[in-house]
Amino acid sequence: MQAHVSIILPVHNAEPWLDECLRSVLQQDFEGTMELSVFNDASKDKSGAIIEKWRVKLEDSGVHVIIGGHDSPSPRGVGYAKNQAVAQSSGSYLCFLDSDDVMMPQRVRLQHEAAVQHPSSIIGCRVRRDPPNSTERYTRWINQLTPEQLLTQHVPRARLLHAMWTTGCPRQWTVLVFTSNGPTVIMPTWFCSRAWFSHVGPFNEGGQGVPEDLLFFYEHLRKGGGVIRVDQSLLLYRHHPQAATHCVLETTIWTHRVRFLEEQALPRWAAFTIWNAGKQGRRLYRSLTAGSQRKVVAFCDVDENKIRKGFYCHEDSQCIPGQQELCELQAWLWCACSTPSRRDQSLVCADHRSQAFSTVWTHVADSCGQG
Repeated sequence: MQAHVSIILPVHNAEPWLDECLRSVLQQDFEGTMELSVFNDASKDKSGAIIEKWRVKLEDSGVHVIIGGHDSPSPRGVGYAKNQAVAQSSGSYLCFLDSDDVMMPQRVRLQHEAAVQHPSSIIGCRVRRDPPNSTERYTRWINQLTPEQLLTQHVPRARLLHAMWTTGCPRQWTVLVFTSNGPTVIMPTWFCSRAWFSHVGPFNEGGQGVPEDLLFFYEHLRKGGGVIRVDQSLLLYRHHPQAATHCVLETTIWTHRVRFLEEQALPRWAAFTIWNAGKQGRRLYRSLTAGSQRKVVAFCDVDENKIRKGFYCHEDSQCIPGQQELCELQAWLWCACSTPSRRDQSLVCADHRSQAFSTVWTHVADSCGQG
């Protein structure tokens, strides 16, 4: 019989956490039909035996269990394991679970309710971290993004302030702030319809070091998908040295983020400024293609020493600003939050078409107040 919800569980050497993870599947209060689809990706510990032990308990409780896997010398990666678990499952909805995490009893029920209402969205949730004080800032970010930020905070951390103006004088301004290192709803909390997953996926199977969740998330956004978060803590999200997240290099993630920015945002912009004249801002500038670099009209910062310098020349740049350009740029940077009283209310914008520099005072604490 086809299940209504399939819990997708990739497993690789998960012995220390698997009992608690599988117990949380058994404790779900969802009243519809549910199955567990496990794919064992070449585990060398006792994960296989633990899965078989829980198969009996789960099936006695009405949860059908499908177990796949392989015993090759090496694992084939998280993306491969998740794709295999999805392929062998039958549910109309997919609930993704990592083998080191623990679901709260109401997770499947509440996320299923949201997914029915939003069939082309990825549904996430709030999390509790274990240990409790690990990655405190990141956990706060996961749990406190606004509904709008779930869709806008998905490219490089050096903040981009882009002025979109109406014909004539710049009366309307829109600020897009992109700061996220990864998906705004983290992968272990994902829940979606099978139909939408098939439309977007599958996951990249490049193996260790590939951010398969980020690449899937970007493709989801390209195809017009939504992002919804159930604002209850529905997952115990573990932090430990063996987590697959640690296998992905920061430089790899950065490269994908910059390319996505150049694909999705920059083609529509005549010009933009980079918020952060320090290492991150310069790194972003150097990572851009030559065409995108030419759209950068200024760096903005709160550091008076950086503002006083007045310009930045990329090490490989063939273009050195002239004296007139420097005078104009220094005048423009005057309002770059140089005094503490202005740090929460100053935004610099430029009408690049007329070369006229304007100051627009608005309340953007999130943009100018977080160094």
